[in-house]
Amino acid sequence: MEEEGSETFVHFVSGAGRALPSASRWNSIEVDFGLIPASSDPNEFSPLIRYSKSYTFKLSVHDKSHLKRCIFISISLLLVAAAVPLLISFLPHKHAAGVSLSRLPLALDCALLFFDVQKSGVLPKNNPVKFRGDSGLRDGFSELSNTSLVGGFYDSGSNIKFSFTAAYSITLLSWTVIEYSHKYSAIGQLEHVKDIIKWGCDYLLKLLMASNSTSKSKYIFSQACIYLLGVGSANSDAQVDNDVRCWQRPEDMAYKRPVFKCSMTASDLAGEIIAALAAASLVFDQDETYSMQLVKTSEALYQSATKTHIKVTYSEDKECGFEAANLYNSTSYKDEMVWGATWLFFATGNFAYLQYATDNFKDAVEEEVPSDTGVFYWNNKVAAIAVLLTRLRYLHDPGYPYEETLKTCSDMANFIICSYLSMAKNFSKTAYGLILLQPNQNAPIQFAATAAFLSKIYSDYLNLLNIKSESCSTTQSFSLEMLQSFARSQAIIYILIILRYITAIYTLQINYIMGDNPMNMSYLVGFGDNFPKHVHHRAASIPWDGHKYSCSEGERWRDAKGSNPNVLVGAMVAGPDEDEGFLDIRNRPEYTEPSISGNAGLVAALIALIDEPFAKRMNDIDREKIFAKIS
Repeated sequence: MEEEGSETFVHFVSGAGRALPSASRWNSIEVDFGLIPASSDPNEFSPLIRYSKSYTFKLSVHDKSHLKRCIFISISLLLVAAAVPLLISFLPHKHAAGVSLSRLPLALDCALLFFDVQKSGVLPKNNPVKFRGDSGLRDGFSELSNTSLVGGFYDSGSNIKFSFTAAYSITLLSWTVIEYSHKYSAIGQLEHVKDIIKWGCDYLLKLLMASNSTSKSKYIFSQACIYLLGVGSANSDAQVDNDVRCWQRPEDMAYKRPVFKCSMTASDLAGEIIAALAAASLVFDQDETYSMQLVKTSEALYQSATKTHIKVTYSEDKECGFEAANLYNSTSYKDEMVWGATWLFFATGNFAYLQYATDNFKDAVEEEVPSDTGVFYWNNKVAAIAVLLTRLRYLHDPGYPYEETLKTCSDMANFIICSYLSMAKNFSKTAYGLILLQPNQNAPIQFAATAAFLSKIYSDYLNLLNIKSESCSTTQSFSLEMLQSFARSQAIIYILIILRYITAIYTLQINYIMGDNPMNMSYLVGFGDNFPKHVHHRAASIPWDGHKYSCSEGERWRDAKGSNPNVLVGAMVAGPDEDEGFLDIRNRPEYTEPSISGNAGLVAALIALIDEPFAKRMNDIDREKIFAKIS
């Protein structure tokens, strides 16, 4: 120690691990905080900038009793800090049926299996679902059309095939394979998920090109279901048998299934198909011929969709979407067009697509329905676009002239994550922690699943940059641990330390879905001991016994009190209401109906979470695969 009034200067040298004496105040401390990536704006301050700062320490001791007291307090605090983990281990946790990391691969296996249940057309011989057979073999054939629309996926518990939700599901699944292919491979599911994506893409390609012609169609088919002129109907008021009125296995369908044709003015449908094909082209990059087919078709559709002078949602097109809007009412097309352009940029490296995306992102945000803000699902892609373009800014910054929009996206991504964590108080949560992104809507867990996915994948992006936390406001921030906890399950822990409570609240969404909820029920069918037994699903509720049941005969199975004869393994049902109540009743689809779009969100969340605790991982995602086409 120096005598009072004297000064000692110190400096740090990388690798020394301690302060070294300095002869001058001008020796400096080099600091690299590494909190956020360098901005694309050269005039913007970034903590990544290395800078020097001198410190002057005046060290003096007037009263050794104060020094002893300081040492005592310091040692006490260190002991308390060391005791916290032990205290936590003894405290009761609010878990009813929590899911360990080791069981997440099994949950993912189940969730992927649902897509095999939903397959339409000629099923592969090795299809793992034994109560399904070939179906919908006349889809697309009519007096007015020689186009085959055989294949694809049935959307939910009915026999309708919706192109919009199918394309959304394929885009989302493709995104997960691009980022987490090594995880899929490690658990033996990579080929399975790629088969699902290809099954969907093969069908989407049929929507755009006639099967007997190399010329491109001017139509996009919005849905395949049943009615007088095509491949399906969602009209519950119709006086004829159709997919809504008739409770019948898809293998037994005998009614007419009309095709609903959309022109290129249905820009939302076009944008989602563009995104699906472009994203999938990166999944199949090892199959150059197929990948190129997906890219070229996506680009051709983009050119047609952007050149048309009239752009509307398919819901506004009375020829194609008036029935689909009863179940999936699209509220904007701008987010889908930006979504499609963004994925085309990654698929091709063509900066013209990035220019379109950044030029039109603001318009997409302005047209977003207020209740959809921060919600990622089939009708709204804004939150996902913000996260995806933030990845671009953080890991492959293209600079001018895109930086303003990319900065907007990263700010928005941070705000959305803070909202999920209840720091911005934008969203409410149930008593058990289920986030209610749309409290007035059914099926809340599908929104919780995609929120969990965005939170986890965003934390993986930050982890690649060694960013341990981000700011929500001047007084609040979120860490990678918080994002990880939000995504995985839920717990409330109260820790008593000295004279105060420290409350750590993690609203962990996936465990809620898997059974850590007031009903002690897994909303993923076939996972755990207690799951819905009366799923609203035609194929699952009618026995696979070699007998063909008519529509009228099928009604008795719909109204039966017993459990479904076929367990719909892998289906994530709609879930509880906002009060966390759940009715396991077949005729209450708002509780018991699954959908491919809901399952796609669950698959995304599960694959993002699978692996060892993130603190032990350095490469949770494939850093460069998504940038492979960008020079």
